[in-house]
Amino acid sequence: MSRSKFAVNRRQVLAAGLATGLTTAVAPRGLWAANANSEINVGFISCGGRAMQLISKFTQVEGVNIAGLCDPDEKRLDAAKEQFPKATGWTDLRDLINSDSIDVVVVATCNHWHCLAAIMAMEAGKDVYVEKPLSHSQWEGVQTVAASRKYDRICQIGTQQRSDPMQAEIKDFLHKQKAIGEITSARVNRYGIRPSIGKRSTPLEIEKNVAYDLWLGPAQDEPIYREKLHYDWHWDFNTGSGEMGNWGVHVLDDLRNNVFQDSVALPKRIFGGGGRVGLNDAGNTPNVHFTYFDTGSIPVVIGLSGLPSEKGGKSSPKHPGPGSGYIAYCEGGRLEGQRGGASAYDNDGKKIKVFKGDSGEGKLAESHQANFIRAVREHDRSIQNAEIKIGNDSTGWCNLANIAYRSGSPLTAADANGLKQPQWQSLLGEMRAHLAANDIKMVDGEIKLSPMLELDPETERFVGEHAEAGNALLKRQYRSGYEVPQIV
Repeated sequence: MSRSKFAVNRRQVLAAGLATGLTTAVAPRGLWAANANSEINVGFISCGGRAMQLISKFTQVEGVNIAGLCDPDEKRLDAAKEQFPKATGWTDLRDLINSDSIDVVVVATCNHWHCLAAIMAMEAGKDVYVEKPLSHSQWEGVQTVAASRKYDRICQIGTQQRSDPMQAEIKDFLHKQKAIGEITSARVNRYGIRPSIGKRSTPLEIEKNVAYDLWLGPAQDEPIYREKLHYDWHWDFNTGSGEMGNWGVHVLDDLRNNVFQDSVALPKRIFGGGGRVGLNDAGNTPNVHFTYFDTGSIPVVIGLSGLPSEKGGKSSPKHPGPGSGYIAYCEGGRLEGQRGGASAYDNDGKKIKVFKGDSGEGKLAESHQANFIRAVREHDRSIQNAEIKIGNDSTGWCNLANIAYRSGSPLTAADANGLKQPQWQSLLGEMRAHLAANDIKMVDGEIKLSPMLELDPETERFVGEHAEAGNALLKRQYRSGYEVPQIV
């Protein structure tokens, strides 16, 4: 979808006059479609569950007006309009984006639309808040960062825990005080039961209230065999990124922020496996996923599972640390962090410090959405808590983990045990026992394992023996008319 297909409005002309760089002068008030109260008019692309949660958060930010609503599903649009009758409604996101009545665009669509919608909005001179994961494939995330720079737009990703003041306390404890010594390794978890999404014998019939071509956008027009169109798109690689791109991006972003202080953009090597097992449904993203990241310094593993502790069980399996969070293993103990809280322990297991946060909701400090709006008003990237480059890097770990899974072949014990790193071996043993409790053998062909994939972090391309398989998955095939443009 080239820029020429969209109307150039007054905001693009104004935006072109802004200086580029990390910080710029305060944006003139005329940039906002502003009323006399200097309100910022925000338009929301999607009226689904997450979008409505975000609308609630943005209404709490002073000086924000909910001015536009957009969804290709007219039922969802109408329901949102009932709550915000003064907002203009559209089914086509291009109409919202090109409207002079909208200053800021919030993208809360399916994952496969995130980058194209964000780029289109920035081309039109709008600042953008885009939900996580930033990208559906790594190449398009790079283009989104480039668009922010080229069009000099503020763009923030929805990893809201970045705005939790607790994170600064954790980093001070780990890195300045070195209260429990040097960090030696790290682990990330996401354990939470996900039920079957069903498996139809005939393709799902799309309701007439859905403008399906717009809903698909960049995705391929493939028959859908799950029971529901909405939400369960997460578990189809055509439109979603699985649990790795759903919850994984939050916990990996916490890892990058607190353990690495963003010093490692992307890992150097990736090795992992998983499978979609125990459900026999229409999904194709793994519900069991385990990956090793070689960062060149602190080794990292991540374990995810949507299965219960045992077949027919009601709870997740036992594991070290929080169900959705991370562990920093240190010389003198460990720190376990999760959304809204963290605890530090010494080597004897004694709890020595507790951290309490607000999950970025603004109870203790500025909320994530307020931080974004302040950056928009001041036109200053440097004050953003989750600037889009940070979002692209954190999403990149998820994309790479998914590439490892998708490029894998049936797991063999010899290959899995070839990596002797202690955290990997521990996670591998846990996963083996977890699968066995669900009557699944790790070596029965349902679980895949990648080769060791080597990445050049500078070019963000795979190199070495297995480069071809990995590079083929860095960029998706876009449907005609909905291509993500290369930004130069």
